[in-house]
Amino acid sequence: MEDVIKVTQLSKSYGSQKAVSELELSVKKGTVFGLLGANGAGKSTAIECILGTKKADQGQVLILGLNPVRDRKSLFQKIGVQFQENCYQTEILVSELCEETACLYQSPADWKSLCSEFGLSGKYKSPVKNLSGGERQKLFIVMALIPNPQVVFLDELTTGLDAKARRDVWKILSELKRRGLTIFLTSHFMDEVEALCDQICILKEGRAVFYGTVGQAKQFSGCEDFEEAYLALSGEEDEIG
Repeated sequence: MEDVIKVTQLSKSYGSQKAVSELELSVKKGTVFGLLGANGAGKSTAIECILGTKKADQGQVLILGLNPVRDRKSLFQKIGVQFQENCYQTEILVSELCEETACLYQSPADWKSLCSEFGLSGKYKSPVKNLSGGERQKLFIVMALIPNPQVVFLDELTTGLDAKARRDVWKILSELKRRGLTIFLTSHFMDEVEALCDQICILKEGRAVFYGTVGQAKQFSGCEDFEEAYLALSGEEDEIG
């Protein structure tokens, strides 16, 4: 399988603080990749540098063979991005937001079908501000899929969803993966990571401390349970203790 995302020697500092240090990773077409780590481990900075919204100090990034800074306009049509913090006008209707977003892309997906898949078909005329936290989170995932992307970046995609809604989202993403979509995600839910991710990278203080599969993480850490393996590898276990 071809590399959809290729990151080589990526580093970013803020003054004397090294946020990301010599990060290397690759994501294959049609797979789900999880970037994990405690708060402050460097996940957000790494993603921003990968997407080109933040300038790295050194290293190279290619997404679909394109440089995210130099080829930003071309890449914009091929990727979808969902972040936890979004700056949409709260008074805008769901239908207006979806229609306006679809207009930005050359071959957008059918936003009504996406809303239906995510249980939002009855919310077209609702202002974004009137949506529940879970509904808003689903809408932001829909927004990331409207470009009909080849690769999508999802940040804490099921935060605010109840157990059933989370599993419904997992099923949809698994089907999208089956159709060839490449998914790059972050999550603090280890059951989610275990259910969805083909490969993971765990960051600790900006450095990759593990890269491989969930099974390999358990073997490497000596833990039978993946959450325990993650806590041991990420250093969060020490913080809790």
